[in-house]
Amino acid sequence: MKLTFLGTGTSQGVPVIACKCNVCRSADEHDRRLRTSALLTTDTGRNILFDIGPDFRQQMLRHQVDHLDAILITHAHRDHVGGLDDIRSFNYVQHRNMDIYLNGEAKRALLRDYAYIFAHHEFPGLPEADLHGVGEEPFEAAGERVVPIKAMHKDLPILGYRVGDMAYITDANHIEPEELDKLKGLKVLVLNALRKEKHFSHFCLSEALEVIGKVNPQRAFLTHISHEMGLHAETMEELPAGVRLAYDNLEVEI
Repeated sequence: MKLTFLGTGTSQGVPVIACKCNVCRSADEHDRRLRTSALLTTDTGRNILFDIGPDFRQQMLRHQVDHLDAILITHAHRDHVGGLDDIRSFNYVQHRNMDIYLNGEAKRALLRDYAYIFAHHEFPGLPEADLHGVGEEPFEAAGERVVPIKAMHKDLPILGYRVGDMAYITDANHIEPEELDKLKGLKVLVLNALRKEKHFSHFCLSEALEVIGKVNPQRAFLTHISHEMGLHAETMEELPAGVRLAYDNLEVEI
């Protein structure tokens, strides 16, 4: 399988509008981050998307993605679902509804915030999606077995997902030990790390490294990175072996 990081930034992306800090003014492409999302391409050539943020259209065009088989939603904050309307293009090309997997909280939020998509009346050209509720049990998406990983984003229940030897978790600030047990034996763990200072709803760098130490994957990549983390090149020098900052357009073979 191959994992492509489409975006590795926070809800504001990097650079942040009107910010003049060193990171936002950096000429290093590693410091330019769209909103967080990733694309998993399976051994059978199917594409599974993790989150569909407001940069979705740009990300699909940048990577010339011509088909999308499933979307796994971590939670329904707008920086993770704001691109939902643009699944219309895939509806048209693939002649089918888009399969979207999400927990109950996220499902209720999409039904409310995107009522025009899920209303009972027909309107030509609207996005078409089938929402599949996810509980605690593994499920199948795009022909792959997916294990949901429960986590908390402050007081909001969210989901990470394990597919084979890879797991993707973002926006978490707490994961129970029994959920961490589901991550044992990973080749690749993707985990959020917002900044170096502690935050009320996201793992900071030291907390993310603590989780990685408990899971002990072969490799770990940090995502959902803010400009407050510091310059990519400088932060990379501070990380332990096997842990790297992800960056937009990075491709990882699994």
